[in-house]
Amino acid sequence: MPFRPLVPHPEKGIGPVALDGNLIIHGDNLHALKALLPLYAGKVDCIFIDPPYNTGNEGWCYNDNVNAPMIKEWLESNPIGIEDGLRHDKWCAMMWPRLRLLHELLAEDGSIWITLDDNEAARATMMLLEIFGEGCHEATIAWEKRFTRSNNATRFSSSKDYLIVFRKSEAFKPGKEPRSEESQETYDNPDNDPNGPWISVSYVNPASKADRPNLVYPIRNPHTGKDVEHETNAWKFEPKTHRKHLEENRLWWGKTGELTYPRLKVYMSDGMVPIDLWQHGFAGTTDQAFKQLEQIMGRGAFETIKPTKLIQRVIELATKPNSIILDSFAGSGTTAHAVLEANKRDGGNRRFILVEMEDYADRLTAERVRRVINGYDFKGTQKTELLRERLNWRSINNAADLVHKVEAIENLHGHEYDRIKKEVKDGELIVTGEKMVAERAEGLGGAFTYCTLGDPVELDKVLSGETLPPYAGLGAALFHMATNHALDPATVREDDFYLGATEGQHVWLIYKPDLDWLKSPEAALTLARAKAFAASDPDKRHLVFAPARFVSQKMLAEQNIPVEFVPLPFALYRIDRS
Repeated sequence: MPFRPLVPHPEKGIGPVALDGNLIIHGDNLHALKALLPLYAGKVDCIFIDPPYNTGNEGWCYNDNVNAPMIKEWLESNPIGIEDGLRHDKWCAMMWPRLRLLHELLAEDGSIWITLDDNEAARATMMLLEIFGEGCHEATIAWEKRFTRSNNATRFSSSKDYLIVFRKSEAFKPGKEPRSEESQETYDNPDNDPNGPWISVSYVNPASKADRPNLVYPIRNPHTGKDVEHETNAWKFEPKTHRKHLEENRLWWGKTGELTYPRLKVYMSDGMVPIDLWQHGFAGTTDQAFKQLEQIMGRGAFETIKPTKLIQRVIELATKPNSIILDSFAGSGTTAHAVLEANKRDGGNRRFILVEMEDYADRLTAERVRRVINGYDFKGTQKTELLRERLNWRSINNAADLVHKVEAIENLHGHEYDRIKKEVKDGELIVTGEKMVAERAEGLGGAFTYCTLGDPVELDKVLSGETLPPYAGLGAALFHMATNHALDPATVREDDFYLGATEGQHVWLIYKPDLDWLKSPEAALTLARAKAFAASDPDKRHLVFAPARFVSQKMLAEQNIPVEFVPLPFALYRIDRS
């Protein structure tokens, strides 16, 4: 598959062109993902994709990374419907090369989140196990996409989709969910711990010492000065973890040291381990997604939409304030919307990369992002959920506390809304802030660069001058090919022919997108130029891509000049067939 560089269209974006900023790319995502490798290989922190569910009721056709005419003809059958006996095979053939490229783009501590239903979830999981490895399946989350049953269903009414989550490596550490209001009531701070309210849990392991000998060691009680061990059982934690607990002052022996064995402090601020069941109140519904998009873009803009709340939950668990989030099946642009909302909420600098192949990439995907950034014409009621709490006997028994909580919300947020609405629905208390908008909804701010895919970098066309890619695009591809690292655009000095460096070498590209110049002596690597390159860092190797050279590799070696020449046509040939 040939490399196709990204071509910015400044008039369709917002703000200055920046290939290392927010991106919306119009083009086949197979080619787009390869175009992203030179800049983003190993750098993407979170991938969220919503690929075709392959229900048989949708028509889809994506290119595949194959050249055999018979296979291409087989894959290009369009639409792929429920009567197609090979539709599952075709779906897997479409997804496989894309998942391979997505894996290459992920950072070592990154994760991928894929929404699917029963049609392809099992096959997708099998492919992901093959690509990511058996030990990298993080979770399969059931998301309650609707809370009412469909009477149109002929057998079971489906209320859930799946979020299949895989990590690149053990380096991925999912975030924690905030503790519920109900659970917070059990926390206290009797010793005025600076880390805030806490509860304590047993340090003693249910397993015996014989079963877990690696978890047997003495623990000193600071109140008595004596070492203690449980008579029959091991501790729950390894010595290394125990030492960390000591450093963090997490062991609790009682107010006066009266406890026989220590307990571990668990702080309210630690949050809760996420669970694999996301109810509609936690992650939103498809109905909410339709209503939100209708407010921004009008009625009937798109059919298969995910709520921003769902992607916000992913962002909370899988990203940091400066993370890069990629969505290569962008659709209506919900992922960008969720990223912009997250940045607005916590002041972060997360970046999004969207890829959409359909012709609505500009008029829908990018246009939604433009409106979310700049604000949009809207007349009606904007609603923001401020509280959702499931009602049970405990909450009823503490009704006064619940009323005080609602009153506190009204006091804190009342000035921001025209009305604070309170209702009980489906066993939940829902408090919503409502704001009447007469003309225009406020924008979230931000910027993005809109790109398409350029012509393939093909050897014969480059040599004839028919296609000459820009310096940055060709340089990024060559740098990635030579180093297997992504190029940082900030290091590129086009006037000096410098691309960037890795730990072991510098990479240079003598090139201008000008055929006459490329054929001239100015485009060659000379002895003087080699010496100048090497002088910039004599202790490192220097790899130089150039159309020609006027100095032999033997002469460079004899003069101890650590420069290696790579002929540009040969390099392009390698890219074309990589």
